[in-house]
Amino acid sequence: MMIKASADAAFLPLYEALASEVRLKILRSLADQPMNIKDVAQQLELSSAIVTMHIRKLEAGGLIRTQMVRKEGGTHKMCSLAAQHIRIDLPRKEEERRTFYESYIPVGHYTQFEIHPTCGLATKDKVIGQFDDPRYFLEPERMYAHLLWFGKGYVEYRIPNYLLPGQHPEEIEIALELGSEAPGANDIWPSDIRFYLNGVPLGQWTSPGDYGSSRGQYTPEWWRTGMNQYGLLKVIRVREEGTFIDGQRMSDTALGDLPLDRNYWTLRLAVEEDSAHVGGLTLYGEGFGNYNQDPLFRVYYR
Repeated sequence: MMIKASADAAFLPLYEALASEVRLKILRSLADQPMNIKDVAQQLELSSAIVTMHIRKLEAGGLIRTQMVRKEGGTHKMCSLAAQHIRIDLPRKEEERRTFYESYIPVGHYTQFEIHPTCGLATKDKVIGQFDDPRYFLEPERMYAHLLWFGKGYVEYRIPNYLLPGQHPEEIEIALELGSEAPGANDIWPSDIRFYLNGVPLGQWTSPGDYGSSRGQYTPEWWRTGMNQYGLLKVIRVREEGTFIDGQRMSDTALGDLPLDRNYWTLRLAVEEDSAHVGGLTLYGEGFGNYNQDPLFRVYYR
């Protein structure tokens, strides 16, 4: 999950939560695995009462979440990270605000695909068809899917081009919650995921795993544990100087390399057989994972 904050009093609990060396140490500890308060206290060599106070501040700031879990014959208050990124937007002049068109792409609205098991689709309420049967990717109900996964192959989406004559793109932003696809789930299951826009390769990102060791924040209750629960939010930006993922250069593909003068654009997500790590792909949409949003496609223009 990404916390989007601003210079507003409503976010003071977040800033207060960050203003402590002890609380930063707690965040580092929980990055490895969920822990109960007693374990955190022992690791930091503090009393449980002091750790409880810090946990409350972190929870108030939206940085961690807690839940009561039955474990080893008792009930434990387990703490885990609720956010992986924080973005703070500072005030700026009105004329500096950028103009853009944006589209949220429902996960099930792919227009072309070629996929191989393990694979499947799910709405917010149920699995569509059967597991590991590619035929159900043609099921009309797929339009309501908010989660899809496959072992190798691709899915492709069409995005309308809303640019008007005289409007010139200066950046394309794509934000998706992604993970690998292991049989069941496996936090260490690398997969090389490739991105294409209008048939042009944007680059490749290696997903570390198919995360299922803890429940996704928005994953529905009926979705059983031991399955893919959440992914990582990846933000791709195509600019005049190249393509970047989470701020790191992914390729030299620039805006000028893309054929953009058309009524719609195509976005392809692929795990291809010639990759070093053919570990599948899971795409999370609204109602699943940690971000509760469908893939976002945004075009900034001048």
